[in-house]
Amino acid sequence: MDIARRNNVTVTGNPQGRTVVLAHGFGCDQNMWRLVVPALVEDYRVVLFDYVGSGRADAAAFSEDRYASLTGYARDAVEVCEALDLRDAVFVGHSVSAMVGVLAADMAPERIGALVMVAPSPRYIDDEGYRGGFSAEDIDELLESLESNYLGWSAAMGPVIMGHPDRPELGEELTNSFCATDPDMARVFARTTFLSDSRQDLKSVRVPTLVLDCTQDVIAPREVGAFVHRAIPGSTLVTLDTTGHCPHLSAPEATNEAILGFLRDSR
Repeated sequence: MDIARRNNVTVTGNPQGRTVVLAHGFGCDQNMWRLVVPALVEDYRVVLFDYVGSGRADAAAFSEDRYASLTGYARDAVEVCEALDLRDAVFVGHSVSAMVGVLAADMAPERIGALVMVAPSPRYIDDEGYRGGFSAEDIDELLESLESNYLGWSAAMGPVIMGHPDRPELGEELTNSFCATDPDMARVFARTTFLSDSRQDLKSVRVPTLVLDCTQDVIAPREVGAFVHRAIPGSTLVTLDTTGHCPHLSAPEATNEAILGFLRDSR
């Protein structure tokens, strides 16, 4: 199988530098990293890809069985790393991809040597002693709305998730990204994302890890970032001075500064 074509793999930057893999979240694609890539390419080799079912990945490779769990997305990530024969790469995952990175690092520890988790959440549903930000009823309603009227859900939720009403163009971009995703494939990814519980998987992390959260995020509240930080011994938590769930778009300078500082420290 041609993994590069399947996952629309892009390789850029310094071929002599350490490899940084950028992994997008639900409803997005690799273009969401365009404001981060320029900060990396001088010193690092940068790999971008789209999960099957997203962006320009090969839709014919989609399997509901495979992508009904985060393990399927982690296999995508590992197979990209294997196809490029990556060693000791830094996996930067946004949102649900932060947990995909945790699984991928456990599957292929020789491939992934550090993690950067941008607005991560190991569980979106509140639980006893844990605040994920949503009740079970909230998530049921979210998924029902998404499945019954995906375009309407996208238009309503894009600006809310982006969290910058003063910059409507950002919300419009996220909405457009959602709308460009096949609704049936988005339904699978949404259920996989919002019903996942990866809290126990955090215990497997043995690599240097940076956790980035935002001052206010309706998808991943600060309590979640603190939980992830506590669950991964030796991890670093940085709270970015921005709101919303996509700091790599809304606050790229601060996001890049945090990532570059971590990369320098984890050499």
